[in-house]
Amino acid sequence: MDSGSLTWVLVSAALVLFMTPGLAFFYGGMDRGRNVLNMLMMNFYCVLIVPLLWVIVGYSLTQGEGNFIGTLDHFGLKGIGILGEDAGGTLATIAFLGMFAAITPALISGAVADRMKFSAWAIFVPVWSLVVYVPVFRWVYGGWLGDRGSLDFAGGTAIHVNAGIAALAAVGVLGKRKGWPEEGHPPHSMPLVMIGTGILWFGWFGFNAGSALAANGQAVQAFMNTFLAAAAAGFAWCVVERVRDGHFTNLGAASGIVAGLVAITPAAGYVSGMAPIAIGVVAGAICCYAVRLKNRLGYDDALDVVGVHFVGGLVGSLTIGFFANPEYFGADFMEGLFYGGGVKLLAEQALANLAAIVWSFAVTFGIMILLKKTVGVRVSEEAEVEGLDLSEHAEAAYH
Repeated sequence: MDSGSLTWVLVSAALVLFMTPGLAFFYGGMDRGRNVLNMLMMNFYCVLIVPLLWVIVGYSLTQGEGNFIGTLDHFGLKGIGILGEDAGGTLATIAFLGMFAAITPALISGAVADRMKFSAWAIFVPVWSLVVYVPVFRWVYGGWLGDRGSLDFAGGTAIHVNAGIAALAAVGVLGKRKGWPEEGHPPHSMPLVMIGTGILWFGWFGFNAGSALAANGQAVQAFMNTFLAAAAAGFAWCVVERVRDGHFTNLGAASGIVAGLVAITPAAGYVSGMAPIAIGVVAGAICCYAVRLKNRLGYDDALDVVGVHFVGGLVGSLTIGFFANPEYFGADFMEGLFYGGGVKLLAEQALANLAAIVWSFAVTFGIMILLKKTVGVRVSEEAEVEGLDLSEHAEAAYH
């Protein structure tokens, strides 16, 4: 990397790290007051354990020969230094990707809020990262899915669809919260939600534009796409709410912004012009309806991880099949349907997401069942009523 690109990747890595506290505030505000510290800790725990796993073994398993999984050639960063041809750039990239690895399991925390044992979460996060996240990341970036031609610029399939469907599997084993859905569980602090949304939007510029791994035109386009898609999705969600329910809500605006950020993530470096606005509008409208499916279908996704991250990631990934424009970027990826490419890219996008969905759901379900039969996954009814802040951490957010 040249010095400008190296600087941009390092700054982007810091921005992505900042997203995890932003996610913690976003989820913490949506949660109930007696569980907010537990939610913060579930997120911060991910940046305590996952980066260690990533540099010891995770990064190595995404590299080397083989379509399914990599090798242990770089175990403990073996052979990675700051000297030699672009070695500094390699180390910066490892750090950047480690931030992605950390925030991915943190996304799942919103689905299991209010009732999962922290001891079970402490085991779940590293195990899931190694046996679910790492293989899917490998398939998408350098494995059989990427080799077939599917596109995922910054993690729509590998991160959002992967974590979103895992959240559905996890709540399937964990069960519903006490009193849900009859009692309702509104956000305890909308200011926290809005602060978290702002931090996420800010950090997401590093998430998407940083994925160009260079300070170049593709990074600039990804930056612009991130800005436009989030705004369009937030606006679309608010319009749907106004027409359907008669109100514009802060929660709707925040959720729409995040849905737009999720949706543009896989497409950020492959689309241009008005495409990010179209993707944002579609994602905002669809996700606004998708979050209500949990009441109809009966799965207790506490903070709408499935409706926003799974559905939003899937929408964004599939729309690449329509809007991908290689000529604009001077690149050789497949054209989308609207640029004369037919349905081939759309089919590859569908296959990539199907593979991630099947693997992630099945393995996550298995991990949760194993934890349930050993350490247990759910707090007692008394602890759930008292609140996880006190029962799990002996602390209180508010006195």
